[in-house]
Formats: sequence, C-alpha cells, structure tokens
Amino acid sequence: MVKKIENGILYFDGCNTLELAKKYNTPLYVISENEIINRCKEIRESFLNKYPNTKAVYASKAFLSLAMCKIIEREGLGLDVVSGGELYTAIEAGFPAEKLEFNGNNKSASELRMAVSYGVGRIIVDNTFELDLLEEICKSENKTAKILFRITPGVKINTHKYITTGNKDSKFGIPLNENIIYPAIEKAIKSEHIEFIGFHYHVGSQLHDNRSHLAALETSLALVNFTIDKYGYTPSELNIGGGFGIKYTENDNPKPLSYFIDPIMDRIERFCTEKNLDMMQVIIEPGRWVIGEAGITLYTIGSIKDIPNIRKYVAVDGGMTDNIRPALYQAQYDAVIANKASKPKTETVTICGKCCESGDILIKDINTPNVEADDILAVFSTGAYGYSMSNNYNRNVIPAVVLVNDGNDELIVKRQSYQDMLRNDLVPERLR
Repeated sequence: MVKKIENGILYFDGCNTLELAKKYNTPLYVISENEIINRCKEIRESFLNKYPNTKAVYASKAFLSLAMCKIIEREGLGLDVVSGGELYTAIEAGFPAEKLEFNGNNKSASELRMAVSYGVGRIIVDNTFELDLLEEICKSENKTAKILFRITPGVKINTHKYITTGNKDSKFGIPLNENIIYPAIEKAIKSEHIEFIGFHYHVGSQLHDNRSHLAALETSLALVNFTIDKYGYTPSELNIGGGFGIKYTENDNPKPLSYFIDPIMDRIERFCTEKNLDMMQVIIEPGRWVIGEAGITLYTIGSIKDIPNIRKYVAVDGGMTDNIRPALYQAQYDAVIANKASKPKTETVTICGKCCESGDILIKDINTPNVEADDILAVFSTGAYGYSMSNNYNRNVIPAVVLVNDGNDELIVKRQSYQDMLRNDLVPERLR
C-alpha cells in the first residue's frame, strides 16, 4: 500500500505529506513511482507474459513528462501520443520510435510530418481526410507509414457522456458506414505508401463493466472478417484501447485488468482458430489505469465560510486550475486532512477552489475532522488528468510535480512562476 497513516499523518509511498507540502509548497502534485511499477507489473502478468503477440502502450494524455517517458520505457511499455506536443516530449526523452503510436482526431500536416520523420511505429488514422493527407506526406517523403484505422463501433456504455468515445455520434473514429469505411480500407490496401495492418477502437473511459469492450470487439472482428473475404487481405493487429476504471471514491468498484483482458483474448483466439489465421497482435492502451491512483494533490486550506443550516465552504489554494474534472464533468474524489488523518470525522464540508467561478468545487459534502486554516488537504487519485489538464485561469500558476519512491522525493516538473506565465506576452511599441 502506497498510502499509510502514521501518528495521525498521511504518508504516500513512504513520504510524509506534510513535509512534502512544506518543502515544495502547495498546490502540489505527488506521484508514486511504486504504484506505477505495480500497475505495469500487473499488465505484464495479466497480459504481456500471459498471452503471446501482445503489446501495451501507455496513453500519455493522462500524464506525461520527460521522467514519465523514462519510467514507461523502463517498464517495457510503448507510448500513445495524440498531439505534436506529446510526440515532441517523447522524442526529447529519446523514447524508441518503433514503440510509439500516434492517435488523435485532427492531426495537422506538420504533426504527421514529425511522426513520419521520426518513424513512429503506428499511426492510428481517425478519418478519411487524414488518410489522404498521410498518404500525400509519405509520398513526398518517400516513406511508408504503418497504420490502423480507428473505428466507431457504435456501442452503448455506462460512463459520463464527455468521456464516451465509441458511440455512433462521436468526433472520434471512422463510422461503420459502408460508403465510408469500405473505400478507406481498399485505398489503404492498394496504397504504395501506406501499410494497413489493422483496426483500433476505444469505447470510453472509467469503465467498470466489460460488456461494451466485448460488444465493440464483435464489431471489429466482423470488420476483420469482411476485409479478408472482400479484399483477400488479412489485418494483423487489433488495438482494443483502454478505459479500464480505477477507484476514486468508495462508490467505485474497479476490476482487475484480467476481468477485461481474459474474455477479450479468449474471443480473439477463437476467432483466429475458426478462420485458420495466425494469432493477431493485440494492443491495449491504459492511461488513467496506470497513473490515476498513483497521484495525489496536496493543498493548503485557507478561508472557511460557514453558512448556518446550509453549507460549510472550505477553500484551498488551488481548484479548477489544477483539477478541472469536477467542474467539467462532475468527477468525484475522496480526500483526507493529511495532518489529522486519524481524527474522527465530525463535520461535513464542501471543498472549493480559489478561482472566480461558482463551479469551482472540488469535493461536495465530504466528512472531515474539524477543519482549520493551514491544514493540509490530500485529494486522492489525481494522477490522471490533473497536471495534464491544468491551466492558468485567473493567472494562477501550474503546480510542481514530485515523484516519490520508498521515502525519497524528487522534483520532475518545476512549479510555474509568474514570469513563466508572461514569457510569451508582448506589448506593441505603440502601447509602451
């Protein structure tokens, strides 16, 4: 367990959270290296070592830094990127090109050129416009790109609509309309500069039920079967995405990775046996599942506003600038007062941020001990999409990120300064 309480104080991967807050100031993102290692170990045991011809790539949109690239490479995973910035980070970290895949629904020409030039292992083509653009770029560079088509499987899932990606009405993926997907497959097969190797789907995020993955799998296998029968061409890879749920609050019931993986692999193996095919390579893309519970955020409590018979607001020195998910799609979190972690929870409060928005509420109606100014609040499971979605609203600075491991702490992202925020600001000469 990376979370532990000693003498009433919360420790995270062996580090005293109060000392971390004092050393690095707050708000502060804290990432447990051991939790990442444990998750990667489960990926190896439940997937990579258990089944032949498999690959796992970390969905870097959840959290990416140069240090994270190094950890992921060390643990034997590939990396999924969705923008030029994420790709550039991977390149600067020296991440192996062949272990990169480039996803995203609107890759620019310059981003695709960067990917082709670096020689990324797979480009996940999201639409027919991109297919044409990529073919043109590869032709001009005299190179060949290995691609998978991201499809929209059209399945129903039980999650927030903002993190649903596999339904028919989605900005992601090629719709399964015979006038769209079939010509795209045929063009990719015939292209001299495109090597079409398979299909990709991602049904959504934070899922605790495997039925949508299995439904999407059936759709994908039917498309593989069609491609074989229609074009005499056998796709060799199938990327089933990620979306495996984690624990944010006591209401969540996360499943082990095997709950999702085993029935999927069983079905693919049966399909390949029935069709007398070599086993397809199967790829997964866990992001949140790897990093989510590996992170906490530390805040210092400031003003406290008690409205009798209505609500007690407890304000922290961060908010929607370092965790926009509660405001964006009502994400729920759990937390403790790090310096009172063993004390009885005697009151119910609402944790709010310091931004000039009524929607800047991090946790509504949480039970805590008596809260006082300068207490340290630790919010759990913020490793995914906290730092990645941080912003400078109200000109608040983006927090630092600290990596902890068995009681050791190391800074891996510096705290942004006011000067950093102004770095790109210009004043025209006429306004001076």
